[in-house]
Amino acid sequence: MKFKKMGTVVLATLATVALAACGSSNDSKDSGESDKIVTEIKDKTEITFWHAMNGAQEEALTKITEDFMKENPNIKVTLQNQGQYSDMQAKINSTLQSPKDLPTITQAYPGWLWNAAQDDMLVDLKPYMEDDTIGWGDQEEIRDALLKGAQIDGTQYGIPFNKSTEALVYNADMLKEYGVEVPTTLEEFAKACETIYEKSNHEVVGGGFDSLNNYYAIGMENQGVEFNKDLDFTGSESKEVINYYLDGIKNGSMRIAGSDKYLSGPFANEKVAMFIGSIAGEGYVKQDTEGKFEYGVAPRPEKINIQQGTDVYMFDSATAEQKTAAYLLLKYMSTPDVQLYWAEQTGYMPILQSVLDSSEYKDSENTKVPAILSEATKELFAIPVEENADPAYNEVRSIMENIYSNPDKDTNELIKQGATQLEDAWNQ
Repeated sequence: MKFKKMGTVVLATLATVALAACGSSNDSKDSGESDKIVTEIKDKTEITFWHAMNGAQEEALTKITEDFMKENPNIKVTLQNQGQYSDMQAKINSTLQSPKDLPTITQAYPGWLWNAAQDDMLVDLKPYMEDDTIGWGDQEEIRDALLKGAQIDGTQYGIPFNKSTEALVYNADMLKEYGVEVPTTLEEFAKACETIYEKSNHEVVGGGFDSLNNYYAIGMENQGVEFNKDLDFTGSESKEVINYYLDGIKNGSMRIAGSDKYLSGPFANEKVAMFIGSIAGEGYVKQDTEGKFEYGVAPRPEKINIQQGTDVYMFDSATAEQKTAAYLLLKYMSTPDVQLYWAEQTGYMPILQSVLDSSEYKDSENTKVPAILSEATKELFAIPVEENADPAYNEVRSIMENIYSNPDKDTNELIKQGATQLEDAWNQ
């Protein structure tokens, strides 16, 4: 499959949209008129886009929006960097109290906007996607699991943006030295970790998992248990997931990131042979291991994998013209050419199957993730978006860290304490 170079992308569906000139703002919004889908933007329209992309990611986003504006000279996109994710979440939360000050669209995790969705402050994008004039039409559909991950309470409020998943990163030289094959199951992973730990005379830890709440949720999903309010943290499936990692920690063959925050650090220093973490971190691995050893990337050794990262959501406080302009930007960002560029520049996952399967992507010389990503994402799931799911999921991280940092304590008692903490997080 051949893709056009960035800067020459033309949306066929936009040929039907006549773009002329004048201004619009949130302050002049007419609530009645804004409910109608504008299919022909006759006036100059400015939209604001809050994001938390930095470095190469921000540069790529800037180029994409600039190319979009060249194709659509009557639409002005103003990007506003809100710093880190925590800064942006705080800004969104505080500004929800003053809707007129909200941006047209924002990057966000769906859990951040649960209350906004309940208060009808977001725009359902499905009518736009199904519109006869400016709808998705023949444009390739976004992968279903990713699109559903941008739903809140079953409504399509978001479009997937900077998506990632988890993969296995390994020291290829070390695995060869110790005669270990790249693991394809958790059983093989545990055995490989033990072999490396023993053959290195306990100098090298076999492996670990970067994100403890991801580890737990993915493990439970592969056990057939969804992460939601009904999950029994003290149940047999939960204990099995918890104890798998704990057993490796107890025998020394596995470790958690702890004060290192990410296992890519000790991995680069050849203190850890393998780790499972976000594909978005490969750039750091490549940089930190250059000249030291050959690293490899493989699918995460469990059948079902997580889809994570943020989406882009639209606020209902925008005018009708702004909503259409923002929708057209989101549609543009979801085209194959743009997705290929975004993935190559940032390391994030393409949201289109055609890009995942394309030779242009798979044969990338700068990253090893593309070659394995289609295989690594055959079965994806997202953390369900429901009330207090976000704080509950974050609480799992601290609960698991407490358990794994205290392997000599009564694990069952720590699990009971964790269950109480998790229940409190769901019910806050």
